Amino acid sequence: MSSSRAQGGQAAKSSGQPAANAGAGQQVSGDAVLLGIAVAETSNVALLGQEEVIGARIAEKLVNADGGVNGRPVKLLFQDTGGDEIGAINAFQAVINAGVLGIVGPTLSQQAFAADTRADAAGVPVLGPSNTAKGIPQIGKFIGRVSAGVDVVAPLAVEQALKLNPEVKRVAVAFAQNDAFSSSETKIFQATVKKKGLDLTLVQRFQTSDTDFTSQVTNIVGSKPQLVIVSGLAADGGNLVRQLRELGYKGLVIGGNGLNTTNVLPVCGRFCDGILIAQAYSPAVDNPINKRFVEAYNQQTGKQPPQFTAQTFTGVQVFVDALRRLDKTKRLETMDLKTLRSELNSAVLTGTYETPLGQIGFDPEGEIKQQKFYVAQIKMDAGAKSGRFVLTN
Repeated sequence: MSSSRAQGGQAAKSSGQPAANAGAGQQVSGDAVLLGIAVAETSNVALLGQEEVIGARIAEKLVNADGGVNGRPVKLLFQDTGGDEIGAINAFQAVINAGVLGIVGPTLSQQAFAADTRADAAGVPVLGPSNTAKGIPQIGKFIGRVSAGVDVVAPLAVEQALKLNPEVKRVAVAFAQNDAFSSSETKIFQATVKKKGLDLTLVQRFQTSDTDFTSQVTNIVGSKPQLVIVSGLAADGGNLVRQLRELGYKGLVIGGNGLNTTNVLPVCGRFCDGILIAQAYSPAVDNPINKRFVEAYNQQTGKQPPQFTAQTFTGVQVFVDALRRLDKTKRLETMDLKTLRSELNSAVLTGTYETPLGQIGFDPEGEIKQQKFYVAQIKMDAGAKSGRFVLTN
């Protein structure tokens, strides 16, 4: 594997990579085409970030097996953002200084609002692999995402819940108030509940660092809901669901995008069974690139790939496909780094891509244009040691 880790420009120089003020020809002629992967490999967000690392590494392997960028190998520089804004800013600055042409990251929307501004100011294109909060593409002209906005995806889960149980009238929502994405997502869920004419019985706040949800779940159960919607991350959201079931709640549960990972399964165990989650990816997408992606992931893990892995793979693939097209019209070696980054950004936004997510493109602001979405329900296996996401639509 040709990936490496950037610790700012100095580390990049010592490994033979140029600093940010170097000419593009040094990076794309004979040397590898450099892309940055800045996601959360540690902290309470690591369950999601580690899925993204896998997706990036599979993409690197497959695109290089296909000849890289018209004969030039693709090299990914990984930088750990941790779970906060400062970590994301530092990670972005490190890969920018190392001379990457584009960045896939960060993991959280909250981090994106902080770090994307640095990339935009530096003229470095960004594709967010899991940044679904409202307003991400509007951060700047160099900011895009391969993760569909929560306002598109979240309502689908509510619609499916009502199909499964048309008697639902009373709904409680819970969300991690210290996470920008969860705060954004819950607004969409709450608006959908009201639009459907349902009774919003309770809005319950919690923190991503919480482990004891006795007070919160007592309030939720006391509001007598028939549907509970949880916006949080895998650890906190999974724990809340587990304690909710332990306290006797038997109705439907919708999990937000932060629970859209198999890493939630060991957190809530058998109590994960039945959670509904709207998704922007399905392993069943029937195209050649998704079949290769699923096969590669299965060979590595023995499982089917989750959404965040697929979206990160897609981010790398989009950059590579755009560079291949760009190189055929304007040789990469002829442009300095600033120009090449700008031309890459334009190429990304004007292309159409066949990806594991299906066919996608972008609007002028960098918002993904995706054709199909899904709703899955967690089905735990016998013994509740493992489970899977089963499509319901």
